[in-house]
Amino acid sequence: MELASLAGRPVSRIGLGTWAIGGLEWGAIPESQAIATLLRAREAGINFIDTAPIYGHGRSEELIGKAIRAHGRRDDFFLATKAGLDWGEDSITDRGEDSSRRSAIVANLTRPRLERELEASLRRLNTDFIDLYQLHWPDPLVPIEETAEILLGFQRVGKVRSLGVSNFTVPQMQRFRAVAPLTSNQPPYNLFERAIDEPGHTEAGHAEAHASAESSIRDWCATHSVALLCYSPLCRSLLGGRLRAEMRFDDIRRVDPKFQPPRFVQYLAAVDRLATYARERYNKSVAELAVRWVLDRPGVTIALWGAKNPAQLDTALGVLGWHLDQEAFTTIDQIIAECIHDPIGPEYLTPATRA
Repeated sequence: MELASLAGRPVSRIGLGTWAIGGLEWGAIPESQAIATLLRAREAGINFIDTAPIYGHGRSEELIGKAIRAHGRRDDFFLATKAGLDWGEDSITDRGEDSSRRSAIVANLTRPRLERELEASLRRLNTDFIDLYQLHWPDPLVPIEETAEILLGFQRVGKVRSLGVSNFTVPQMQRFRAVAPLTSNQPPYNLFERAIDEPGHTEAGHAEAHASAESSIRDWCATHSVALLCYSPLCRSLLGGRLRAEMRFDDIRRVDPKFQPPRFVQYLAAVDRLATYARERYNKSVAELAVRWVLDRPGVTIALWGAKNPAQLDTALGVLGWHLDQEAFTTIDQIIAECIHDPIGPEYLTPATRA
C-alpha cells in the first residue's frame, strides 16, 4: 500500500469512504456486509477511514465502531469524521427511514451543535478520540474564526488529535488557519470535477479573496502543507465503467445533473473512450485509471474509495504500483474535452442555509 504522512502518522493513500455503507442515500447495506467491507479494507492495508454523522444519520459511524471492536486494535485505524450538517430536529440521535424524511439538510456550526455532535460521534465510533475532526461544510451564519476556536478547544482537551475542513475555499481556509492549526481539506476531485485546480476558486463577498485570486485550492494547500483528501474520485460511480445510458437511479444520483439528459450520454461517451485508453495503454480498468489520475496529481495526499462490499476493494488494489506520465494526462484531457460539451460540477451537494 502506498503511504503518506498525516498529522504525524503513516496513512494509506487510498482511504475508505463510508458514505455508501450508511445505507440511506445509496441503498440499504446489510450490517454484516458493511463490517466485512471495513475489515477487508484493513486487511488490504487501508487504515484511513473517512466517515460523517450524516452518512446514514449515524449508521456509518456505528458500523465503523463495531468493525473496530471486531478487529480488536483501535490504533490500527486512522479515523476521520466530520461535523456540522443538521438533518432535522433531534438529528444527532435519530436515524433510519423516519429521519430520512425530515427537513432539508442544512449547515450548522453553532457551538451547541458541534459539542453534541462530537460526543455522539465518539460514542458511535466507540473511541476516546478522533484522529481527524473535519468541518463538513462552511456555515455562512457562523464566523469561521468562531468555529475554529471551538474545534481548537476539542483538540486541547484531547478528544480530537488534528483538525480539518471539507469543501472550503482558499479564503475560508486562511480564516480557519489564523485561529487553529489546519491539517487537511477534503474537496471533491476527479477527472470530471476539477474546481480545486482553478485559480481564484473563492466564494463571493470575502475581501480576502483578492489575496488568493491567483491560487487554486490545490496550489494553496501544497504551499501551506495542508493535506488534500479527495472524495468522489470515481464521480459517484460514473468512472466505474459499469453504467449504461438506459439506466435509472433511485439513490443520490437521481438528483445529480450528470446522471440526467442531456449530460449523461456525454459523460458515458467519455468513460467509454477512457476505458479503451486505460485497457490499451496500461491494461487497467477505467476506474483504476481515474483513481491513479487523482493520486498522481501534485499535492494530493489521499483518494477516498467508496465501497459497499469487500469485492469492490479488489479494484482499489489495482491502482497501486504504477503511474501516469504527461502523455497520459494530455490524452485524458483531450478525450474529456471532445466528449463533454455541457460540463457541470458537484454544486448540487451544497447544503441549504438555516432560516
